[in-house]
Amino acid sequence: MDEIFSKIGSKLTLSQKIERRLEVAIREKKLPVGSKLPTERELCESFGVSRTALREALRRLSARGLVEITKGSGMVVTGLKIDDAIKNLNLYYDMQFDHNLIAQIIEVRRLFEPEIASLAAQQRTQNDLADIQDNIELFKVCNSDNIQLEADLDNKFHLLIAKATHNPIVQISMEPIYSLLPRMRNLIYANIEGEKDITLEYHLKIFDAINKQKRNEASELMKVHLHRTMEIYQKYLHNTY
Repeated sequence: MDEIFSKIGSKLTLSQKIERRLEVAIREKKLPVGSKLPTERELCESFGVSRTALREALRRLSARGLVEITKGSGMVVTGLKIDDAIKNLNLYYDMQFDHNLIAQIIEVRRLFEPEIASLAAQQRTQNDLADIQDNIELFKVCNSDNIQLEADLDNKFHLLIAKATHNPIVQISMEPIYSLLPRMRNLIYANIEGEKDITLEYHLKIFDAINKQKRNEASELMKVHLHRTMEIYQKYLHNTY
């Protein structure tokens, strides 16, 4: 532990050096999740830095989800959670959102989602099936004028399939992509008559294949579903940005 809290030096980037040293210690599990950091005074003495530099480093570590700072209780290593990783990607995609990103997102979905549907057909539980079925029922009765809710339910359908794989890496990778679907679907529902009914038909067929654990069928149906999405984008949406 001594090398973690040894003297930092006196350059202008002290707070960055503190942040990096603590991050490396967390990555290498020299500071495992749940461990309590020394007090601010102790850290300042160990690093040989001012309280200002230390607090700036801790503030950035806290903002990134690596450290939790509680007044009166001290500082604890928390490590990154799935939600933290997803939020960062959500922000990136939101800032990059344009017609190029939409095309790229559809391409990524066509690469991965057929296999995700296949894995979901193998791994799904009864609870997963119940959640997907509830989503479909809500989609059926959703008021056709409520375009935002329709788009949100469409997003949730694909997210529930990803969760049914019970592979957290699938969720981390795909949930930020699905978060963009409402914005993309809003454009579709606003411009194409009858798209909700076609989407519902695909969702019902995909759900049936997952329910019956027909992996190949689930994959093929998802492939066709996403091929149609690409066709719609190319025909109607490519020049809207």
